[in-house]
Amino acid sequence: MSGRWPLGSEVKHGVIEGGAMLYDASRARNLTAAWFDAHYWSSRGELDGAAHGRGTTHFVRSRDRRLVLRHYHRGGIVSRLSPDRYIWRSEEQTRPFEEWSITYRLHRAGLPVPAPIAARYVRTGRTYRGDIITERLPTVGSLTECLALGALSIVTWISIGRCIRRFHDFGVCHADLNAHNVLLSEDTVYLVDFDRCQLRRAGLWRDANLVRLRRSLEKITYGLPADRFSEADWHGLLDGYRQPPASREPPGG
Repeated sequence: MSGRWPLGSEVKHGVIEGGAMLYDASRARNLTAAWFDAHYWSSRGELDGAAHGRGTTHFVRSRDRRLVLRHYHRGGIVSRLSPDRYIWRSEEQTRPFEEWSITYRLHRAGLPVPAPIAARYVRTGRTYRGDIITERLPTVGSLTECLALGALSIVTWISIGRCIRRFHDFGVCHADLNAHNVLLSEDTVYLVDFDRCQLRRAGLWRDANLVRLRRSLEKITYGLPADRFSEADWHGLLDGYRQPPASREPPGG
């Protein structure tokens, strides 16, 4: 299925009406197309809240599953004409299949990302819609949510910098590195949302990623107490970024 890197035997491709699914059979043995419909989970009493941004992200909680279901929505002016339809090029170039595949590779490499569960597209003529399901991580909240509640320790800022450096050393150019896509748990920093992300050789894009994160932090802490984000915090993050792990896998593929 992947033309850029190999997928394991647990990855399956299934045909559905109007499209296809890509999924990890070891994590979703009884997967059906209904999993991509929030009403399905609601009817089972297993919806566990939602997050609202460009679109709505639904959280699923059942006896044996904690999932995140996200429908792809367009941004900018074009969204007024077509909020969730994308131009069809090929199956491998659909947004959900591309994001699922890169998240799969990062997870297999041991980077702190959610395990990808399933992705699907449904095609209509020359356009398609898409959805992705990932593991729901055991986090305290996003960096945005945590800063809204209180100041973070310098150790946490250093950990955030180290986490970002791990991704950069692997070659991950995150298309939207912001405070919403950095998740914190008691002992781990995660990155999420790899839509439109690419694997690249080292370059100035690393600095651009950091600049984008800085702008996001300034935006979300505007109006909050001054201790939520200071120059000392940013320099702590940069100190962590400059101290990469001793061993890391180089980018490839």
